[in-house]
Amino acid sequence: MAEESGLKWEGKSAIEVAGTGPEVAWAALEDFCNVHKLIPIDTCYQAEGVVGQPGLVRYCANAVKGVADTTTILWVKEKLLAIDPVQHCLSYEITENNMGFKSYVTTLKVLPDRDGCKIEWGFVSDPVEGWSFQDLVAYVQSSLQSMAEKIQLAH
Repeated sequence: MAEESGLKWEGKSAIEVAGTGPEVAWAALEDFCNVHKLIPIDTCYQAEGVVGQPGLVRYCANAVKGVADTTTILWVKEKLLAIDPVQHCLSYEITENNMGFKSYVTTLKVLPDRDGCKIEWGFVSDPVEGWSFQDLVAYVQSSLQSMAEKIQLAH
């Protein structure tokens, strides 16, 4: 489910994680500063704040090969806005980046499902410089796929 308007981009994607209970998936997702264990990026670490508390900021980066053997480091700082271990959800916003994001807020939820659990990723964003709406939706879906695979492999 996704909507592209002139002012804001909004979308929501979900993926089933078969054979994995919500508590197991949540344990991986709530580890906010170790997202590099779940999605294909080079690094993620705590930049400021207290682990597990709103205000925590993580720095994530990935080296991307360009033309003529050049490498560009794409980076982002993301601030944890809310975290609820009972409801298995968290929200964060991008505060700084070199990837074209102006305003971006994500909510991740882990929900019980018949055969395990489901991870839901919702976002609200200003249009992203250099990206189409479909590029952002594809990135979210690809990240969810990676998360589900890594969580299943680890447990």
